[in-house]
Amino acid sequence: MFAQGIELGDFPLGTWLDAKYNAYWELSSDNIKITNGAGKVYYDFSQKTVQDFKVSAEAEGIVMTFYCVESEKHYKLTKPLTDFNLILDIDPPWKVHYRTMMEMQ
Repeated sequence: MFAQGIELGDFPLGTWLDAKYNAYWELSSDNIKITNGAGKVYYDFSQKTVQDFKVSAEAEGIVMTFYCVESEKHYKLTKPLTDFNLILDIDPPWKVHYRTMMEMQ
């Protein structure tokens, strides 16, 4: 499944800043991409193989999870019920878990 076939459903659309990497996660109805905020694309999921894509309502909020074959990483984005920020979790194969709170832009 390629990312252009992804429908985010109830997951919020918009742009969030990962301040640790100065990277902007842009979520649209048909794509997820990471940019520098000035137009340079760091990563575009539209041509990547995305597996196990799921959007669900959980106790912590609305959660989107997926695996990208090309990056070999598992991604989890959580939109808490109490604010506009997102929590980003990334699990790469080398087992160094990455977590950050991203502010809505």
